[in-house]
Formats: sequence, structure tokens, C-alpha cells
Amino acid sequence: MSPEKYTRIVLHERPIADITPNTFRTERVPFDLKPETGEVLVQVNWLSLDPAMRGWLRDARSYVPPVRIGEVMRAVGLATVVKAGEGCKLQPGDVVSCMPGWCEYAILKEVSAQNVPPGTQLLDFLGPLGASGGLTAYFGLLDVGKIKAGETLVVSGAAGSVGSLVCQIGKIYGAKVIGIAGTDAKCQWLKEELKIDAALNYKSPAFRDDFKNAVGYLDVFFDNVGGEILDFAMTRLKKGARIAFCGAISDYNAPKPKGLSSYMNLISQRAKIEGFYIFDYADRFPEAVTDLSKWISEGRIVRKFHVVRGLEKAPEALPLLFTGGIRESCSVVHVSGPDAKL
Repeated sequence: MSPEKYTRIVLHERPIADITPNTFRTERVPFDLKPETGEVLVQVNWLSLDPAMRGWLRDARSYVPPVRIGEVMRAVGLATVVKAGEGCKLQPGDVVSCMPGWCEYAILKEVSAQNVPPGTQLLDFLGPLGASGGLTAYFGLLDVGKIKAGETLVVSGAAGSVGSLVCQIGKIYGAKVIGIAGTDAKCQWLKEELKIDAALNYKSPAFRDDFKNAVGYLDVFFDNVGGEILDFAMTRLKKGARIAFCGAISDYNAPKPKGLSSYMNLISQRAKIEGFYIFDYADRFPEAVTDLSKWISEGRIVRKFHVVRGLEKAPEALPLLFTGGIRESCSVVHVSGPDAKL
């Protein structure tokens, strides 16, 4: 039986800098959702919290249009089919990986049911098997970074959902891996749990000397942070180095991001910096899921989830991604349905 009303959270105003309590608005609206031909009605179970969501709030040209004022906040998630429209192959009870946004129910164009590989769980599709986590790490490191055995890989934002997986894939491929994070606890986790070669706290007064001692010069820099760390890393490039530019979390809340001053090293070292968009690799997602699920089942990939319980908590949880307030690598919101084995 359908509810009389359901909850959704929409963009109320665009933040100039940090996300504020006025950025989003929670609404209780009449339940009038009916799937048309080729559509499904879903109940949202889980939602992912990702740094890229801050970029979607900017009214600027990007790889996807910005979230509009009054529109449900965009988010990747997992949902259960409640009702299928005419011509759909999905059945009620099927679970789908989708982009329902911050809401309890949504109408979606038909998507494929999510099969869970052996040795993994459904929630992994919002982490190591998801587009904004493991798939970004996989294609960013292997296709853009082109990592090779014996090379030196440096990863910024190394304790995050993407960075932690880049570190582990780098080790699987035989690289020397150095991670950068913002607390001693995160650095300890990177060394003890992920078994990387070194972890550096960028807030340490000795960070630049520690970087030079641990890294020397690097072959691949997988950057999730941008700003000063990217600028400094560009002074430590080997000849032919590759920078996989995945994100710039240090500047997402800045009204005017800072520019780079070390870019001429790209010329002298014949190096390159390349941005990428994960859905350009959509036709190769099965390849990545096969490899990643195999590594998970073999115990070669470690994942750790931070669970926010309740859709209403999403607006206050999202800013924690930018303040270091979340220690775990993957952040998710539990909206409804069974809990996960964490």
C-alpha cells in the first residue's frame, strides 16, 4: 500500500562557499508517483555521499547540468522496484543501482537489476563496485595514470572512497604507494589496514620534507584534492609522469579557486595532467566490476563504510566530507529496508 506522502530534499539556495543549513529544504509532498511506459517506481534504500555533489551545486558548465533550485538533490543510490510500467522487464522486488536523488521514492527510466558477485554485498555498489568509488579509481589509475609495476604512485585524499581504492589497486599492480591524508588516524589506517608503503599527514609542519623523503620523485599522481598539494606535487615529477586529475576537494567550497604556479614542470619533465569523467567508460564497467569483485572476494581490497541513518540527516552529513569529519572511506545514507553487513 502506497503512503499518502513522502519526503524529498531539494536545493533551496546555491552556497557561495560552504554548504549551510539553508542550502537544502526538506519537503513532505503528496504521493502521486505513477510509472509510465518504460519507467519504474522505486523505494530508495541507500544513497551515496560523494565530494562531486558539491560541484553539482555550482551554476557552471560541467560534465552534467547543475542541480536546479527546487530540484531534488542529485545522488547515486540503491533502490527496490515497487511498480513497473508497461513494457518493463523489471519486477517488484528487484534491486537497482541508480540515481534517485535525496528522496524516499522516485520514478526512473528502466535500468538493469543489480546482480551481486560472489564474495561481495549489495552496498559495495556504492563503494568499491560503484561508479563514484571503485570504477573511478580503476579507470583513473589504469587508463589515465597508466600505472606500472615498480613505479611510484602518490595519492591525495588517500583515505577517501576513491583514494583508498586507488592505493589498493596500485599495490595490486606492484607500485610503490604513498598516500596523503589529513589526520594521523587516517594515515595509520592507510599503513596498517591498506598496507601502503607510506602515509603522509599534509597538516604536519614537516609535510613537504616528509614528502621529499618518502617519494623522491613520482611517476603517477592521482589527485583528488587540487590546490596547494597539486601545485607542490608538480615540483616532484619524474620525466614522463602522469597526473590523473580526479577532483579538487580543497577548492570545491572556495568562491574563487587558487591557480597553479608549478605547471611549467609539465614541460621540463614531458609530463601530463589529464581530467576524466567516469561515465565515458560506461561500456567497460563490467570489466572493472569483474576485477574489483575478484579482489574483494580474495581479501585484497578492504572497504569501510560510514553509515548515516535517515534521509533527513543527509544535508548535515554532506559537509563533513569537506571538513575531515568522516574517517571511513565510503559514506552512505540508509533510507529504508534491511541493514547491511558492515
